[in-house]
Amino acid sequence: MNAPLVVAVDGPSGSGKSSTARGVARALSLAYLDTGAMYRAMTWALLQRGVDPTDAEAVAQVAEQVRLVSGTDPDAPTIEADGVDVSVPIRGPQVTAAVSPVSAVPYVRRLLVQQQRAVIEAAGDGIVVEGRDIGSVVAPDAPVKVFLVADPVARAARRAAEDGSDDAAATLASLERRDAIDSTRAASPLVRADGAVEIDGTHLSLEEVVDRVVALVREVRR
Repeated sequence: MNAPLVVAVDGPSGSGKSSTARGVARALSLAYLDTGAMYRAMTWALLQRGVDPTDAEAVAQVAEQVRLVSGTDPDAPTIEADGVDVSVPIRGPQVTAAVSPVSAVPYVRRLLVQQQRAVIEAAGDGIVVEGRDIGSVVAPDAPVKVFLVADPVARAARRAAEDGSDDAAATLASLERRDAIDSTRAASPLVRADGAVEIDGTHLSLEEVVDRVVALVREVRR
């Protein structure tokens, strides 16, 4: 049996990963996986259990008890934690403030990487996977790797619009803190994977970014 086609889409917060990955999956009739939602769902479940997200030992001890289920329909992606649909609460400020330290715990990353690879293997014809370590760790053999970037101010404006915030300065400061944590953590830091094509979406429309990634995939499929 042929392995499913994997399109790895990495990049920092606010770079347009989710919108791009879902658009590519729709255009090519592929499955879609938001690995960031998995880390957020894990964080939500730990907070529900009263675990201090900055206590790495406690996080590691409890993480294995959490049961996550990720939907892979790009038109209606879902994420469940312990049987609860947490698609909405994982985007709230409490989870947003706690997800970085949880994501930095090596055991959590190993656990979720295993789950992400299982989803990829079950993807049939192919899957677009977005996150921060897809091309470097989760699927290093992916035939298509993309690293999305954008100007920090543009990223902050997009994220503020998504969150319904009118404080762009605070959003920018939050993104910069997240970038620092993601790029310097010991386990699976945010890096541009070997062979990844960098796309700067600062001055591109979503459709233009999606078209560029789709073109990369079609080139590989020839």
